[in-house]
Amino acid sequence: MRQIADPYNPASSPLLVVISGPSGVGKDVTLKRMKEMGYPFHFVVTSTDRPPRQGEVNGVDYFFVTTAEFERMIEDDELIEYAVVYGQYKGVSKAQVRCALRSGQDVVMRLDVQGAATIRQLIPEAVLIFLTCESEQELIVRLTARRTESQEALRTRLTIARQEMERLAEFDYVVINRTDRLDQTVEKIAAIITAEKCRAWQREIRL
Repeated sequence: MRQIADPYNPASSPLLVVISGPSGVGKDVTLKRMKEMGYPFHFVVTSTDRPPRQGEVNGVDYFFVTTAEFERMIEDDELIEYAVVYGQYKGVSKAQVRCALRSGQDVVMRLDVQGAATIRQLIPEAVLIFLTCESEQELIVRLTARRTESQEALRTRLTIARQEMERLAEFDYVVINRTDRLDQTVEKIAAIITAEKCRAWQREIRL
């Protein structure tokens, strides 16, 4: 649902922004850089039952929970959306997003492509941004450089990434996260949010 903007305060409605894209395109590092650059958004922290990777911090990168705890959250309907991604649960808390929207903050969340599709169904007025890189070869380089998966797991991720690339039409915007151009990526995302705030017809988020 959309409403006409207040001509004296056109940016009155908070946005729900989803940054998505295949594994390896740089979703995590992009959000981290947005925080470092001081953008005044509420960054949603996803919950997962996978173990933390080296350097990841609970409550910052993810909320790391047990499988049993995650399944309790599902049972108690505490999540906006959840999915099994590469054999591991990932999901977003309703309470976290509602609290931020009530405060008037724009909300930014990082989701896989499957999760972004779920948000589109549940919250049609969300702004969906598809993050990608400059080529499939670059994607392979990035996935390999992480050294967190076996060769078989890498092949699986690449197969899924190809399938996810075909879903670009489901998104509102596409941003290429070029190698060594992270600040440029962040600036493009910020420009999209600024443009959305200037629309005559404002997106009204209902959750």
